[in-house]
Amino acid sequence: MPDFEWELVAAINRFFEASGMRGLAYRLKQSRYTPQVVDLLVDSPDPAYYLAIECKSIDARKAKTLYFTQHFSAAGGVHQMERIDQFIDRTGRRGFLAVELRRGAGRAKTAHLLPWYAAMEAFRSESPGIPVERIEAIAPLGRRDGGYLIEAGDLDQEIQGQSI
Repeated sequence: MPDFEWELVAAINRFFEASGMRGLAYRLKQSRYTPQVVDLLVDSPDPAYYLAIECKSIDARKAKTLYFTQHFSAAGGVHQMERIDQFIDRTGRRGFLAVELRRGAGRAKTAHLLPWYAAMEAFRSESPGIPVERIEAIAPLGRRDGGYLIEAGDLDQEIQGQSI
């Protein structure tokens, strides 16, 4: 998964550079003894790009659902989804759950950006997780030269009339 995080950081920073916008994406350092709030932060004077992104990478050949119990932690009795939601609320950042679906050698992996509110809606619905087919219903990020490609609309997307 760290590769996915680094790929996404690079894609967002390429987006800022190519668009001439001010902003910086970076990966938070993980420590064995301190829980990490989110995987990536994006700082920008433009509030639309003041972001918190949690990254998950799953093998879509084996996992048909991104499970809230298996793929997220519950350190100190507080579920990771709740910790991230509190962080997003306190900082005023826009949140995303970035999910990479791997399909094995010779098959292209895809990445999808789910708005955080939609991921929280699924979590609060007491569903066991978010089905891969629902993740795939969100347009994947583009790819170029083996890396992900962020374009203007990718970070502005919202799920229209669709619940996860």
